[in-house]
Amino acid sequence: MDDFPNMTEGPKNLLKEQLAALRSRLMVLHKALIDSERVEYEKSFGKLNSPQEFLKALINDPWFAWLQPFTTMIAGIDEMLDSKEPIQPEEVRKIKNRARALLEVREETDDSRRSYFEALQREPDVILAHAAVMKEIKG
Repeated sequence: MDDFPNMTEGPKNLLKEQLAALRSRLMVLHKALIDSERVEYEKSFGKLNSPQEFLKALINDPWFAWLQPFTTMIAGIDEMLDSKEPIQPEEVRKIKNRARALLEVREETDDSRRSYFEALQREPDVILAHAAVMKEIKG
């Protein structure tokens, strides 16, 4: 038994834990955004009657396209967490910076930022999830 563990394991594990925590917070936000957009979509186009019908709309309907960067970010984090390669501090900084940019809130901007702004205005779960991600990014 080694009384002096490899000193590099601590920072590696810390970086992995930071990414996992950010992923977890992003997943909650992503779910809140999807739920909120589903309500708005159904107000405009009628009820989606099955999970399959909703999934088809989520993947194919332009209404939901603005959510794609969130999905892509989560998938990228998953790849990093699953990789055998060690996670580098610079990679974590880049992910946090991309998340910060993705969550930037401005009313007067492109359609995706406008959609995010509107979701924050109407849905308390989105506000709480947004705050949790921002806290994780700053931590």
